Amino acid sequence: MQELLGRIARLDPSASLGLRVIACFDELVVGRVNTRALLAAAASLAGCPAGFHQDRPARQVRVDPRGRVLPAAPGTPGRDSPLAHPDGATAFEPAPGLCVWLERDGEPLANDAIILERLALAVRIRQGLGHRDLDHRRELGLLVDADVGEEERCVAATAIGLDPHRRYRVAAAPLFAVWGTHPSGPEDVVATRHGPLHALVVPEEFGHLDASPAGLGVATDVAHLNHSFRTAVVALQLADPPTTPSVRADDYGGLVGLLADAAPDAHQPDADLLEDVAGHPWGRATLEAVLRSSSVRQAARTAGVHHSTMQSRVDSITETLGWDPFDGFGRTRLGTAYLVWRLRHSRVLDLPAPT
Repeated sequence: MQELLGRIARLDPSASLGLRVIACFDELVVGRVNTRALLAAAASLAGCPAGFHQDRPARQVRVDPRGRVLPAAPGTPGRDSPLAHPDGATAFEPAPGLCVWLERDGEPLANDAIILERLALAVRIRQGLGHRDLDHRRELGLLVDADVGEEERCVAATAIGLDPHRRYRVAAAPLFAVWGTHPSGPEDVVATRHGPLHALVVPEEFGHLDASPAGLGVATDVAHLNHSFRTAVVALQLADPPTTPSVRADDYGGLVGLLADAAPDAHQPDADLLEDVAGHPWGRATLEAVLRSSSVRQAARTAGVHHSTMQSRVDSITETLGWDPFDGFGRTRLGTAYLVWRLRHSRVLDLPAPT
C-alpha cells in the first residue's frame, strides 16, 4: 500500500490526498484485489481500523492500518439480523446487506468520507453487487445526453430503475467535491465540455445537497433529465464555497434553464458591459444588492451604505449599461447579464490547491 501511495505521489506530487485516495482504489479495483486488501488500503489511508460486514452469508472482517486482521467486533449479527458495526464507527451501507466502516477515535478527519465512499464502491464491486451498476453506466450517460432521442432516454431510465411516472432531479459535482452526506440513487461520472463530472439522480422532493461544490438541477420527468443535468451544471458553476457550497437551480427560476440551453459561444453584450461595472471595488456587492431590491433606498440598506452613495453607484451602472436596472425589464436584463458574468468568471471547477 505504501509503495502504491509513493508511486502515485511521484507521478503527481501536487495531487491532494483526496485525489490519491481515488487513484489508489481505482488501481486496486482494476487489480481485482480481495476484500482484506481493500480494507487494508482504507485503514492505511485513514490511519485507523477499517471494517466490512455482509449478511448473506454472514461475514465480518476488520483490519488495522498495518494490514493485520483484527477480531470480529462484539455482537456480530447472524444471518437474518440487521447489520451492525462497532459503536462510534463511521459507517456506510453501499447496498442492502453490506456495510463498511472506519473506527476512528474522536471526530472524523477531512478525507474520511472519500476513503469510506471509495472503499464502499470497491467492496461492492468485489462482492459482485456492483456488476449491475457497472452494466448500466452507459444508461445514465444516455439519460443526461442532449443528443440522445427521448425514446432512448426513457429506455435508459427504465434500465437503471427509474419510475417513468415520477419526476427526478440530477445533481452535478466535480470529482474532487467533498460530500457530507452522500444520497443514494443512480450515479456515474459523465463527460461534459467542462470535463468529467459526477452525476447523481435523486427524487424531485430531495432537499439540501450536502456537498461542496455541487449543483442540483430542476425537476423533470425521466425523458427530460438531460435538461435537469444541464441546469445542475449551471447551478454548480454558480456555487461559491465556502459561503455558498451548493446551489439549487430552482433558486434562479427560469433564468438557469435559459442559460443551460444557450450555446456556449452565444454573444451576450449585456454581460460584456458588466465587466466594467464589476471592475469597481464596490461592483459585485452593488449588483447583488440591486438585484435583491425594489428601490435604490432598499438596495442601500441591503448593501449597508448611505442612500446617496447607492444612488451614485446606480447612476454609474446606468451610464455604463445604457439602461436603468430599476425600470421595466431592466432588472431582468441585469439579472441575466450578472449570471452570465458569474459563469464566465466561475472558478469552482478548478482543481483545489493540494492540502
